[in-house]
Amino acid sequence: MWWNARHMEAAASERRVWKVVPGLSKLATYAIVIVALCAAWEGYKWLWETTGWTWPFLVDDTTMPHLWDILKAFGEPVTTGGPALIHPLLDAAWFTAKEAIAGFVLGAVVGFALAVLLVHSRLLERGLLPYIVASQTVPILAIAPMVVIGLGSKGVEGWKAVAVLAAYLTFFPVAINALRGLQSADPRAFELMESYASSRWSILWRLRVPASLPYLFTALKISATASVIGAIIGETPASIQEGLGGAIVNFNQYYSLQPTFLWATNIVCAVLGLVLFGAVALTERLVLRRAPEHYA
Repeated sequence: MWWNARHMEAAASERRVWKVVPGLSKLATYAIVIVALCAAWEGYKWLWETTGWTWPFLVDDTTMPHLWDILKAFGEPVTTGGPALIHPLLDAAWFTAKEAIAGFVLGAVVGFALAVLLVHSRLLERGLLPYIVASQTVPILAIAPMVVIGLGSKGVEGWKAVAVLAAYLTFFPVAINALRGLQSADPRAFELMESYASSRWSILWRLRVPASLPYLFTALKISATASVIGAIIGETPASIQEGLGGAIVNFNQYYSLQPTFLWATNIVCAVLGLVLFGAVALTERLVLRRAPEHYA
């Protein structure tokens, strides 16, 4: 009896170890990739400066600063006697994050609602889908002033107009992937539910939506980063200075004198996109953890 207990305890311990090992291997992979990218950056800079090559662009401390200079810029004051750069950048990141999250949620809801509408009507799918695709061929810089000015004339605050622009980039991948996912359910399951006289609503939530989850989360991960881009771009025509878009415009004016500030801002923008992407990926892992194998 005692031998069985010790054997079960050892087996449980081994399972815990095997659960930890994949996590550690992933962290090691991420660390190796980051080190490789940093080495490639510094190696490219050293080679081009040493050889004097100017293609595709001239490499110097202005066009391509050292990575340690960019990281050091986070601790430098923006103005004489002012706070370190990291503090206004964190405030700007939080402001842009609110716009991006609002746009992400709005775009996801609109995109999924469109997918549900189209999956129940072949006529609407044929009629509306080309226009949904065509909407993404219009550059966001072209429609941003119209959206900001148009909504501003209705009393809508600037950050809300920016959220609408973020939703414009978000809804498309959600609509297309969700439509594909809603159509991917097993036809035999349809026949079974229809034989029980199930309603469209029941078929949607019990069959179509579970089948669409992998497709939907793939679209949401794409849309999470797209919402950040939409929020940053939309802040410029909205004349919003509190966000990362305003910081980019401001530091771009002084790029020749202090290029590291702009590069540091770019890093914060990238980190914000990665955070939203990671949040969606974590949600996907939690939602699909107990899903059937052919769904997850």
